[in-house]
Amino acid sequence: MRLACLIVGFLSCFQYHCQWRENTSPSYPELISYLQKIDKEHKEIKLFDMGDSDYGLPIYLLVINTEKDSLKTFQKARKSTTVLINNAIHPGEPDGINASLIWIDEWIRQGKPNKTKNGESLPVIAFIPAYNVGGMMNRSSSSRANQNGPEEYGFRGNARNLDLNRDFIKMDSENAFSFVRIFHALDPDVFVDNHVSNGADYQYTLTYISSMKERLAPTMNQLTYSKCIPSLTANLREKGIDFFPYVELIKQTPEHGIMAFNALPRYAMGYSSLFNSLSFTVETHMLKPFPERVEATYQFLDELISWTTNHSLEIESSRSEAFEWCMNQKEFHYNYELSDDEDSILFKGFEYTNPIDSITGLKRLYYDRSKSYQKFIPLYQTHLAKSVVLIPKYFIVGRQEKEVIERLKMNQVLYQTIIKDSTVEVNRYRIEKFKSLDKPYEGHFKHHSVEFEKFKVTQSLKKGDILIPTNQKAINFLLSTLIPDAEDAYFSWNFFDSYLQQKEYFSSYVFIDQVKFILENNPTLKVEFEKRKNENEQFRNSEWEQLYFIYKNSEYFEKSFMILPVYSID
Repeated sequence: MRLACLIVGFLSCFQYHCQWRENTSPSYPELISYLQKIDKEHKEIKLFDMGDSDYGLPIYLLVINTEKDSLKTFQKARKSTTVLINNAIHPGEPDGINASLIWIDEWIRQGKPNKTKNGESLPVIAFIPAYNVGGMMNRSSSSRANQNGPEEYGFRGNARNLDLNRDFIKMDSENAFSFVRIFHALDPDVFVDNHVSNGADYQYTLTYISSMKERLAPTMNQLTYSKCIPSLTANLREKGIDFFPYVELIKQTPEHGIMAFNALPRYAMGYSSLFNSLSFTVETHMLKPFPERVEATYQFLDELISWTTNHSLEIESSRSEAFEWCMNQKEFHYNYELSDDEDSILFKGFEYTNPIDSITGLKRLYYDRSKSYQKFIPLYQTHLAKSVVLIPKYFIVGRQEKEVIERLKMNQVLYQTIIKDSTVEVNRYRIEKFKSLDKPYEGHFKHHSVEFEKFKVTQSLKKGDILIPTNQKAINFLLSTLIPDAEDAYFSWNFFDSYLQQKEYFSSYVFIDQVKFILENNPTLKVEFEKRKNENEQFRNSEWEQLYFIYKNSEYFEKSFMILPVYSID
C-alpha cells in the first residue's frame, strides 16, 4: 500500500513537471492552488500572503530555504544571500511562471539540497509567482498578437489598466506597495524580472537586460559585467543556449545596430538597481515556441542560482562596498542619453527583404528564416549624463506631502520628524520651465525637459516636516525622486502639480493705479520695464502683459508659485 502511494505521488509530480513544459501556462487559481499544495507538503517551502493587489486578490511570495517561522525566514533573507525572481508583471508573458515551477519541482525531485558538493549553502530563493494578479485573471489567447504560445495567457494591464513595469517610483497601484514590502523585507542581493520580447526577428531565444554600467557602483559594475555575465554566457553555451543582450533596435532592423537599454527607475530592474541588487531582466523571443522559451528561462534561472550559490560571499561584499561608495559620492549624475560611441557585437540574425504585400500593396518587412547569418553589427552601449548636481547633506519634505512621505517610508528611507516649528537656511527649488505630455502615460501627463533654479532662503519649517539625511543606503532612491529634473523624479510624475498653478491674480482696472507707486519704489524694476517696452512691440501694445510683468516682480505676487515643497541643506 505504501509503495502504491509513493508511485501515485511520483506520477502526480511527474504529471505537473511535464505540464509546465507544454504549451500551456496555469491560471492564477491553478498556480496558487499548486503552490499551496507544495507549501503543505514541504517544510522548506513557505507561501506568504504579502499584501493586496488592485484586483483584490493577494500577491504571494514563495520562499525556498526557509527557517522555522516567518519572522526568522525574512531575517535570514536579509542576513544571507537572497535571490528574488519576479514573474508575470506582464501576464501575457508567462514564461517565468512555468520556468520557476520547473525549477521548484526539480529541486524537490533532487531531494531539496541546501548545500553544494563543495559545501556552499543554497541562497534564500524567493519567487513572486504572479505579480500582476488582475492581468492574470484577464485571460485570453489573442491579446499577444505577435507571440507564439502558450494556448492561453493573461493581459498586460492590471486591474486598473496600469502597466506595472512603469510603476515602481510613482507607486499608483496596490501591487507596487506590496512589491516594495516584499523587496525590502528580503533585501535581495540578486533580482530577476522575467519577460517576453517584442521587436525584430533573430536566432536567439534568450536575451537579457542588465543594469546600465554608468549608474552602477564600481564593484557592482565589475561583478555584473566582468564576472557574472561572462560566466552565465559560457555555462549556457555549454547547454546549447545563446545568452545575448536584449535587441533594442537603433532603426528598423538589427543591421543598423542595437543599443543598451536605459533601465530607468520606473522599471522593476531599474528600481532594484537603486539598491545595488545584481539585476537582470530576461527577455525570451516572442516568435520562438513557448516550451522552448520556458526551457531557456529555466536554464538561465538554474545557472544564475548556481552562480549565486558559488559566489555568495563576493556578491555580499560587492553590495556592501557599493553602498559605501554611493554614500561617499559628492555628485549625482543623471539624465543619461545614449552617445554616438560605436562598438560592435557578433550577431546571429536573419536576412530581410521588403517585398510588396498583397493586401496593402505597399512594401513590408520580411525576415527570411531560411537565410540565417552571423556577422558583426554596431553596438551602442555608452550613456552620458546630461545633468550633474552636488549631493546635499539633507532633504526636507513638507509634512503636507503625505503621498510622497508614504512612498519614502515604504522604501525604507530614514528620516527625522521635526518636533517643533523652527527656522533654518535651506535651498529651495523654483521650476523655471517644463513640458508635459499631450496624452496621458500610465495615468499621468508626465513632465519632461525640466529646468529649475536653486536658491537659498531662510525658511520656516513646520512641526511634522521631515528631515532626510542623504548619507544612507537609500541615497540613490532619494536623489532619483527628489531632484526636480531627474528622469523619474516625483515632480515628473505630477506629485507637485498643485504648486504649478497660480492661485491669486489682479483686476487690471484696480491694479493699474498701484503701478506708479510700485515702480517708484523699485528703480531696477522700472528700468527693466521701460527696456522691455522699448524692445518688444507686443509687450508695448498689451496692457495685460505690462501689468502682469510688474505684478510678478512686486511684493503682491505669491511666493509659493512654481516653488516645490522640497528643500535641501548643503
